[in-house]
Amino acid sequence: MTRRGGSDRSRGATIAVYGRKPVLEVLTDPAVEVERVLVARSARGDAVEDILRAAQARGTPLRRAGAHDVTRLSGNGRQDQGVVAEVRARGLAELEDWLPGAPGTATVLLLDGVTTPANVGMILRSAVAAGLDGVVVPRAGCAGIGPLVVKASAGTAFAAPVLRAGTAADAADALVLAGFRLLGLRPDGATPIWDVELRGRTALVLGGESAGVSPAVSRQVGEWVAIPMPGGTESLNVAVAAGIAAYEVVRRGRTMRG
Repeated sequence: MTRRGGSDRSRGATIAVYGRKPVLEVLTDPAVEVERVLVARSARGDAVEDILRAAQARGTPLRRAGAHDVTRLSGNGRQDQGVVAEVRARGLAELEDWLPGAPGTATVLLLDGVTTPANVGMILRSAVAAGLDGVVVPRAGCAGIGPLVVKASAGTAFAAPVLRAGTAADAADALVLAGFRLLGLRPDGATPIWDVELRGRTALVLGGESAGVSPAVSRQVGEWVAIPMPGGTESLNVAVAAGIAAYEVVRRGRTMRG
């Protein structure tokens, strides 16, 4: 799945969803705004027929096209299976565009090297449920917003407040310049998250599944915090840690969206 620019920023941007099953899923979900569907002329089979019927049933513009046209839109000719849909993702924005209007008490998650799509999807789902202001998902070094992320997010990826940046280090620099205090999560040697002061603009930094927060981002971290694990577990899955951190924000009455 790849991001496409949209002329109406209030409506978010469009994302290319590819693959027969993912495209059929978005077409049969009334909550998802599908702009158009392209199906390669060479694509055949029951799944393709289901896609054609679903697009017709909801009145979605559909065009049979050459395989190269489908690949141009999907950006992944090896996996698009000859089918691609443009989906409106209302919450998708560039971090640099979002920052000037960010609330003074905004809380976001910054992903740094989270490469497992299932983890990114579950993090988005938790952030939406908790009402956080955004999840910064860099283009480099993190799993892209693709079919596996959408599946793990249970569809919330299309509405999630996803903020894009080039790298996690770029995002960290921009957040600090915009007055955000960066709190880095790590398993030990840090202040328990229950005890840290949450004030003003806050970004909770979540490092990769194995390497943790990168050195480039660590330089911008103002304080390190930890989720206490009295049972003795070495560490938590990053998506689990994100959910706990998000709901600690909720517990403090700090849901700031809107």
